[in-house]
Amino acid sequence: MATFDRNQATRYAGSRAEAGLYDAGLRAYMLRVYNYMALGLGITGLAALGTYSMSVTENAANAAAQLPNGMMLTSLGVALFASPLKWVVILAPLAMVFFLSFRIQKMSVGAAQGTFWAYAALVGISLSSILMVYTHESVARVFFITAASFGGLSLFGYTTKKDLSGWGSFLFMGLIGIVIASVVNMFIGSSAMQFAISVIGVLVFAGLTAYDTQQIKEMYFEGDSDVTAGRKAIMGALRLYLDFINLFIMLMQLFGDRR
Repeated sequence: MATFDRNQATRYAGSRAEAGLYDAGLRAYMLRVYNYMALGLGITGLAALGTYSMSVTENAANAAAQLPNGMMLTSLGVALFASPLKWVVILAPLAMVFFLSFRIQKMSVGAAQGTFWAYAALVGISLSSILMVYTHESVARVFFITAASFGGLSLFGYTTKKDLSGWGSFLFMGLIGIVIASVVNMFIGSSAMQFAISVIGVLVFAGLTAYDTQQIKEMYFEGDSDVTAGRKAIMGALRLYLDFINLFIMLMQLFGDRR
């Protein structure tokens, strides 16, 4: 009987040790994902501020063009936002994210990181136009609202015991609908449609934040090599980064104060 008890205790202690190692590995993996995402957001913010400062001037002598809201653009600003080059600024991040998504399994971790940082910088250049359209105070306010919302939603996705996999198809259909409606609204310019897109977009990307966090958590495997784990962390960071950026844009369209 005593032998049986000792065997049971040994197995129990072993299972607890294994669970502890798994939990520690999972926490380290998720922390790596969040660190990558946060660094990507930092690069995006710096790129947006840098591009804005070089594209806008208050000196009429240095201005190459003037916007309807009275802001004056430098020659760089005209090139980036008022010439055919603007389509490169708009489409380059999209091309980069597809490239990273399809090629990451053949990249080294270092190359994947570099591509992610380059993508974040391109997004920042593209998003610098937000600083020209909205007041800086409202941009800062909406950013903190987005950060708080994202944090709560991601925490829910990480801690909930509910299986969120059933949300996937619904959220994907919502995302496709947003993309199609946004393209159509580029031609018709309906403010009512834009409001509806923004409201639905907030709901879709809020759901995706929780859904993606749970999916990223479930991607963790203790036996992964360093390379595989690194690639997974970068792809997880990319997914959460996209959720954050799109949630920010949708909330900006709803609550941002235009100049």
